[in-house]
Amino acid sequence: MSPAKSSKTVGVIGLGIMGGSFSRNLLAAGWRVVGFDVDAGKRKELAKAGVEIAADAKALAAAVPIVITSLPKPEALIATAKAIAAAGLPPRIVAECSTFTIEDKEKAEKALRAAGHTMLDCPVSGTGSQARTGDLVIYASGDPKAVAKVKPVFAGFSRKMYDVGTFGNGSRMKYVANLLVAINNVASAEAMVMGMKAGLDPKIIFEMISNGAGNSRVFELRAPMMVKNDYSDVTMKCSVWQKDMDVIGDFARKIRVPTPLFSATLPVYAAALKRGHAEDDTAAVCAVLEAQAKVKRRKAR
Repeated sequence: MSPAKSSKTVGVIGLGIMGGSFSRNLLAAGWRVVGFDVDAGKRKELAKAGVEIAADAKALAAAVPIVITSLPKPEALIATAKAIAAAGLPPRIVAECSTFTIEDKEKAEKALRAAGHTMLDCPVSGTGSQARTGDLVIYASGDPKAVAKVKPVFAGFSRKMYDVGTFGNGSRMKYVANLLVAINNVASAEAMVMGMKAGLDPKIIFEMISNGAGNSRVFELRAPMMVKNDYSDVTMKCSVWQKDMDVIGDFARKIRVPTPLFSATLPVYAAALKRGHAEDDTAAVCAVLEAQAKVKRRKAR
């Protein structure tokens, strides 16, 4: 795979729920997309969609000027950064879109910088369903010239990009946003369960709340799953979300900020994992609260 000269060429490492959606939307926006994932199934799926699959991270970085990473674990980020750094390539921009600790991102940034590359910290705000429709917000941070260069790429799979300044500020903003998501998701489930236990039809609860003062973007996204009692159309797996929760909690403790509402959600998410919802969407916290409230749903007529 030879290096591409076109400014409309980009690489995506990590072709899961988020990275796969990035790739599909970039293709639709006219970009040539080169992708890689350690999962053969994901490689096959995205190849059918039109993504050119690279042999590994090194080969991908050799073929593109800008690399987007969307990875499940910090170990994968560090390994990817080291692979690109050791490849002896001309300067590349690596825009890291996962949610990890700032310390882990700094390790990857240091390795890439030593090899002449520029890494940006660019977490994404939005769920998997939002990613599919390009309804995402990017919190970009790092070298301002590099941020400006990747802005057209982000425009291909998001509705808004913010340059929030110094490297790491993107992650800091993401922690704030996800803290609210964590709270609003459990709050949505709590409201749904209270309504159902009171004898209200879940469809009616959704309609009334979504048109009232108690509505939120999270409620609009997750409550329909709660209405159906079906959490298989995953936008964020409970198992992956647990990683985000740990990162936010550790950060809050580090800067000594009290998080009473966020902390109150922790046992609910933990219970979702224990009850077998690890691979389900985080909206499954509704099932946890239903069980605790001993809700018996009426059979659909």
